[in-house]
Amino acid sequence: MFALERQKRILELLNENGAVWVSRLSGELGVTEETVRRDLEKLEKQEMLMRTHGGAVPIDDSTYELSLEKRKSTNVDIKMSLAKEAVKYISPGDTIFLDASTTTFYMSKELKKMQNVTIITNSIRIVNELANQENVRVISIGGKVSQNQSFVGSLAESNIQDNYFASKMFFSSKGVTKDAGILESNEMECGIKQQMLKNCKQKYYLCDKSKIGRIGFVKLAPLSSINHIITEAVLDEKWQRRLEELNIDIIKVDA
Repeated sequence: MFALERQKRILELLNENGAVWVSRLSGELGVTEETVRRDLEKLEKQEMLMRTHGGAVPIDDSTYELSLEKRKSTNVDIKMSLAKEAVKYISPGDTIFLDASTTTFYMSKELKKMQNVTIITNSIRIVNELANQENVRVISIGGKVSQNQSFVGSLAESNIQDNYFASKMFFSSKGVTKDAGILESNEMECGIKQQMLKNCKQKYYLCDKSKIGRIGFVKLAPLSSINHIITEAVLDEKWQRRLEELNIDIIKVDA
């Protein structure tokens, strides 16, 4: 059996059973346990499963954080549309927080066209994108560098808490529900966003339709903490009523 055939069968068994074990796969596929481990390692790198001691489990969408490269290629057109709409709510003289999400990175490309805007961010990609722009001022919060190409950790959080304030914040998250609010799957990024939320006036939540109803295991903030939601999603009556109750402005973007 070729490697691709083995890996396809591994994914089939994973889907059927909810978990796979190296020893059982070895017998099922007729290969050594070392070969099975190599197959699992390759599938994990492709973000098809998550290895555990002795086997593997499916990627749990509520807790697994997609790699930067994979997130960059997900819903690109929609994220760019949300970014272009978001920039319309920034004016000369504004100081804004941008988180390290893909959508705010697309915002940074649009911000090159603006004048006299100060950007405070934990995103290394945004810093690099705007570093040579004379028309905007970029402030990096510093801290520990994450695999997400962002600054995180206690130093970064305390730097925001003690030193930086903004008129507006633009951010995204793992998901959002009517009852639980805005949710994350990355605790380190969550801490940064929470400090930004505390130190700004107007909060703009960038939310493509894939995030509506999606669960993350860390609560970032209640829905009531935001002022605006920018989305292309067609919200049902319950969602619209909930947002109206909380006096949240719905900014609709054409898909």
